[in-house]
Formats: sequence, structure tokens, C-alpha cells
Amino acid sequence: MTRIPRIIIAGTHSGCGKTTTASGIMAALKARGLAVQPFKVGPDFIDPSHHTAVCKRQSRNLDPFMMGEDNLLRTFESASEGADIAVIEGVMGLFDGIDAGEISSTAHVAKILDAPVILVVDVKGMSRSAAALIKGYTEFDPAVKFAGVILTKGGSEKHRAGVCGALNIPVFGWIPKSELMSVESRHLGLFMAGEDSKLSETASFIEEHCDLDAITAAANIAGDLPKTTFPNKTFPKKAFAGADAAETGAASDADAVKIAVAMDDAFCFYYRDNFDYLRAAGAQTLFFSPLTDKLPDADAYYFGGGYPELHLQTLQDSPCKNDLKKAADAGVPVFGECGGLMWLGRSITTADGKTFKTAGLLDSDSVMHTRFQALDYSIGTTCGSSFLEKGLGFRGHEFHYSKTSVDSDARFDYRLSRGKGIDGGRDGLVCGSVLAGYTHMYFGPEVAVKFVEGIKKIR
Repeated sequence: MTRIPRIIIAGTHSGCGKTTTASGIMAALKARGLAVQPFKVGPDFIDPSHHTAVCKRQSRNLDPFMMGEDNLLRTFESASEGADIAVIEGVMGLFDGIDAGEISSTAHVAKILDAPVILVVDVKGMSRSAAALIKGYTEFDPAVKFAGVILTKGGSEKHRAGVCGALNIPVFGWIPKSELMSVESRHLGLFMAGEDSKLSETASFIEEHCDLDAITAAANIAGDLPKTTFPNKTFPKKAFAGADAAETGAASDADAVKIAVAMDDAFCFYYRDNFDYLRAAGAQTLFFSPLTDKLPDADAYYFGGGYPELHLQTLQDSPCKNDLKKAADAGVPVFGECGGLMWLGRSITTADGKTFKTAGLLDSDSVMHTRFQALDYSIGTTCGSSFLEKGLGFRGHEFHYSKTSVDSDARFDYRLSRGKGIDGGRDGLVCGSVLAGYTHMYFGPEVAVKFVEGIKKIR
């Protein structure tokens, strides 16, 4: 059994101030000298970038649908090693899960981790009614353990008295309306951490308006975690290096498969557990920037999602583009997800009609739209037309504003039973040794092993 002090910062709904409150609490606790391990419920890539920036420890996703409960516990325990406290930001409203159910909701994760919940409530325009709202949340599912509430968008002292006087639950914070408590947004969500300077100022603001001593005391009430087990001896616990693994990982075997991962402002959406699983399966992960670097020598290349559409001129002139084409022509596996799919095609057209040439490895063209084209979890199976073996099941997520068109003779390797993909449930476009789709896969042990084995066979 493992005891890790932990607290979940949940919200009544999206937009209640949950993200900035959670990031501010992380920053304030770190400013006190604590080692804070951040987490994000759900498949989001952007909020974790803010967590990582303020905590200086890599934030991890916790998503029961994609990961399964055992892998979720493994990730939580491994990433929390060496931390004084774990702070987990929820997703959407506390009870919002898949298909109007509980799965992958913040409440679901709270119950898996047996973690106390602090509910963030936007009280703008309310006084005593806030008590009725909070009563509904706290009594909806008795299995969820509530520690208290943080009230956001607060007004005058009279307003505060009217709200707090009606509550019978601990109030850990009264946060007034402030520009500091908003983070700029663009398509796909908030701006990435490096693009928003206000986050660095939230620590003192939260320290002033929240009771951090009470919050840490609540986190310490959490008991032992269930014991985690690994699928087999291939994945011992020591294979997972925890919070900093994503940036430094290398398998010890000198003959390890070398996977070069695109990591910069254009390609930055990855599930960090994927790197752990790849290394545990015998791979070495190398990181490079397609925006500035030459193509490194590797046995395979991995282009994740991100914002390639914001860097099209630089990518069009990329120093690695020609070498990547040569590598693909020579049969080196190239794997892409979402933004990576777009980049590996022939062109990307922006929402205002400007077209840029891209890597040209796939017979496809992508066009940006002003409204999202897909948003859902994915469940799929491989068809055996790529370096991944036939019949490999996987889960993941897709969220994109682009639409990709393909030639009439296009081949696909993924058949989705859930999710849209590139074309009505077909995803994973294949051209030679190149495989790319809209699905962001969560690898887990099985997919990681087959991914590495597929590369070894080609090598």
C-alpha cells in the first residue's frame, strides 16, 4: 500500500475557474517549497502544459477510459514518487463522464484514487442559492469524498457574507474577480503555458485568497492507494522513471530501437505515459524540433499533435523536411497523430485560405476550419497494412479543427468502432512505411510492445 497526500480540484462546470485555481494552488504550494506532482483528469494536452510550467514536474493525464483503472493507478503512483503532494485538476463538471455516464469523469477518478475533492464554484450572481447548488453536488454521489469548496468570481464583503453564511461545508477560498484568473484561449483550448505570462503571478494571489494550510491538511487525509501490479515482467516498476522521464528517457540496451519524437511549439501534444511504455518495451526516445533541427538519425519518427497550422512558413522551410522524405522512401517507419497527420501530408490550407506545402509523405491534404470537426474518444483495431500487426486493439481521443481529404486509392490501417477518424470511422492513413491518423493513441503495455516490435522487424 502507498500513501500519497492528494487533492482533486473539481468544478461545477467548464468555465468556473477550475483550471486557473488548480494551477494557482500548484504554484502557491511550490512557492512554499513543496514538491508538487500535477495531474489532469481526461485526455487534454494543454492544461498539463500549465501544470508542468508551474510545478517543474511533468503533469500526467488520468483517464480511466483510455488507460484502465490499473494503469491509472500505476501512472499516479509512479509519477508521484518523490513528491510531497499531488494536485489533480478535474475535467468539465465533477460528474460529467462519457455518454452522460460516470466513466472518465472527475468523480470516477476521485473514487479510484480515494482522493478528497475541493469543488470550485462560480458564485457570480448568487448568494444563498450557492448553498443549494453545493448541496446538490455534495449529496449526488455519497461515494465521492468532499473536503470543501473554493468560491470564485466573488464580489463585495456583503456578497461573501451572503454566500458563506448559508454554507455548511468548509470554505477553502474566496477568490474575487480578477484578470489573473483568466487564461487566453484559441481553437483546441487555452494558450500553451509558455504563451501566457499571467500564470507566474497566480501563486501570491492564491496564497492571499485561499487557505493553503487547510488544503494541504485535506490532502493528508487521503489514505493508502490500492496496490498496483504490472501486466508482466516486461514492465517492472523501475522501467517508469516518473515525472521527468518524458524529456530524458533512454533504454539501457545499446541496441535499443531509437524513436525520434518531434517536440516543439508545433508538435507538443503527447501522452507522456506513451514514452514510458515505449522505453519499457525496449526503445530509446530522442527529442528534436522540426522547426529548427536537422533530422536526427533514428529507427523511426513520431510526430504528435499540436499547432502546425501556426508555424506553416517555418515548417515549409524546415531543415529536416527533405531528409524525412528520404528516410520514408528508404522504408523507415514514420508515425503521426492529428497535427502530425496534417504535417505528413502534401499541404495544409489555413482557415483564411492560404496553402502551404508540407512533408509530402502521404497522399492527403488538410484544411483548417473555424469550428471543430471531431471531438470524441476513439476505439479501434489495426488492419495489418502498416508496421503495426493486424488485430491490435487501441483506445485514444480525437479533437481537431482540420479536415483531411485523401486520394481515391487511399489505404487505412485503423477501423474505428468509436470515433470519426479521417473518413467515417476509417483512420490511420498508410503510404509505404508512413502511418498517421487523427486518433491520439494511449499506448499502454500491449500497443507499446507491438509498436517497438514492428519497428524492429523493419530495422
